[in-house]
Amino acid sequence: MVTGKPSETGSLLSKKELDVKQKLHAYARLMRIDRPIGTLLLLWPCLMALLLAAKGMPDIKVLVIFIVGVIIMRACGCIINDFADRKLDAHVERTQNRPLVSGEISVKEALSLFAILGLVAFSLVLLLNTLVVQLSVVGIILTVMYPFMKRVTNMPQMFLGVVWSWSIPMAYAAQLGTVPVEAWWLFMANWCWTVAYDTMYAMVDRDDDVKVGIKSTAILFGRFDRHWIGLFQLAALGCFIMAGLLAERGLIYALGIIAFIGFSGYQQWMIYRRERTACFTAFLNNNWAGLVLFLTLTADYLI
Repeated sequence: MVTGKPSETGSLLSKKELDVKQKLHAYARLMRIDRPIGTLLLLWPCLMALLLAAKGMPDIKVLVIFIVGVIIMRACGCIINDFADRKLDAHVERTQNRPLVSGEISVKEALSLFAILGLVAFSLVLLLNTLVVQLSVVGIILTVMYPFMKRVTNMPQMFLGVVWSWSIPMAYAAQLGTVPVEAWWLFMANWCWTVAYDTMYAMVDRDDDVKVGIKSTAILFGRFDRHWIGLFQLAALGCFIMAGLLAERGLIYALGIIAFIGFSGYQQWMIYRRERTACFTAFLNNNWAGLVLFLTLTADYLI
């Protein structure tokens, strides 16, 4: 005799599996796994720092720890950012479907995930020397502070530049046990570059941000936004050159510097009319600038 029970059980299992898949998908979106651009923009300067500190041959253990650490800490940054902005994101076109806004993820779940990922990242750092551990504590504090800067300063992008560049002194400390002057030139290069491309990113949301009271350099710079971005790109270029000179890099790295100039010029052309889509595309283009710099630095050591 055939009953409806098996099909009902199967239906319940299917619904449960679907709920689990939807929850995992929401967690992935919360951590921006579906949007790796931020991870990549963090990764290129970190890898460059490891290459420069190790004269082209980073320790494999250190390399793996930093790659995994970058992925985890970027996820942590996204979670704490969404937690801080959960009441504002609903009013911004680009962010109104984020998991904390839609209710797919609760505040408790988000903070629990942040804590777990933070502990995993810190446990990785404990495999390295004391100076790296000390710097990592500062890094965690900066990561937690950043999302709230949008409420107290018109220059949160400048604070983000510090957060986004903190892996550089950590990488040098991991390889050398100290942080030489060369590391700070690379730090400043990445700081200036981050301010430039995150201002492009902020230009996308500028109209919405003004309405809800979020502060940004895109708002602060106003009609001079492109000019300020250009100045920061130029400063980043100078600092990348200085870091290369101190590390005695050669022609191939110089080609990467020339490519960086080309990418910067192309981005200026894209943001000229301040159209949202074009500004976002210009922001994304910075991934290629970072990749080319990293690849030319790698090739400079190999050849």
